[in-house]
Amino acid sequence: MQNNLGTTLEALGEWERGTSHLEEAVAALREALQERRRDRVPLLWAKTQYNLGNAFLALSRRESGTAHLEEAVAAYRAALQERTRDRTPFDWASTQNNLGNALLSLGARETGTTHLEEAVAAFRAALEVWTRERVPLEWATVQYNLGLALLTLGARETGTTHLKEALVAFRSALKERPRERAPLDWVSTQTNLGLALLTLGARETGKTHLNEAVAAFRAVLEVWTRDRAPFEWAVAQNNLGNALGTLGARETGTTHLKEAVAAWEADLTVTAPAWPQSLVEQTRSQIDRARAEIARRMEK
Repeated sequence: MQNNLGTTLEALGEWERGTSHLEEAVAALREALQERRRDRVPLLWAKTQYNLGNAFLALSRRESGTAHLEEAVAAYRAALQERTRDRTPFDWASTQNNLGNALLSLGARETGTTHLEEAVAAFRAALEVWTRERVPLEWATVQYNLGLALLTLGARETGTTHLKEALVAFRSALKERPRERAPLDWVSTQTNLGLALLTLGARETGKTHLNEAVAAFRAVLEVWTRDRAPFEWAVAQNNLGNALGTLGARETGTTHLKEAVAAWEADLTVTAPAWPQSLVEQTRSQIDRARAEIARRMEK
């Protein structure tokens, strides 16, 4: 009863802004563990630990700290003590995926890379069972999650290995996340593919990955229109401006710089009244620098 109550409260809390139902879910699931003891019903105990991890992970999305993420990691790792790959392979894979999500969120809030590396390992483990042939949609989801972990990890390093691996993961995910079947999943994957391409391109001397980043962000704008999703549209315009601006800085002409200015200005039509002033000023500074460079090149 308490386990079912906990999962119901967790599902309800996922749709709310507050945390009261999620906190009640944690309490109910902890009470369930008093009855579902590991020595009596090991698999039910593991299932409740998994549900507890889900509740902690949902709670962590409403907060900026790491305490609930650390508790989620502990709960998932407890579940894996009984949800082994040999005994319950699909439950094992599901737990590995959620453990990876918790580790990814935890690593994103820290300065080191340990938890991000552990997230990559968890997602790769899940993919050993959740193959494309068996469960294509779950496979694509884990590929996407793996891409996020590799992108976050690669952004903290000076090399390009993890960024290139992120490209592979995102492109793999897109094979089962086509625009016509899953437009929202497609657009989120395209966005992060673009960010990986932009980050990678900024570290290289060529323009191939930057051109691919521009194409990815333009594709995103076909779905995130201003009328349909103004803030997502503005973010995509900002990302497009960043890619065009980086590309334009490597060329002698002014076309890409002018396009970058247009994208950034489009972004500000939505974000200027709503976003933190520091971010707005950052975009305006990019526009000013690009315009100054355009003027300098046109004087030659």
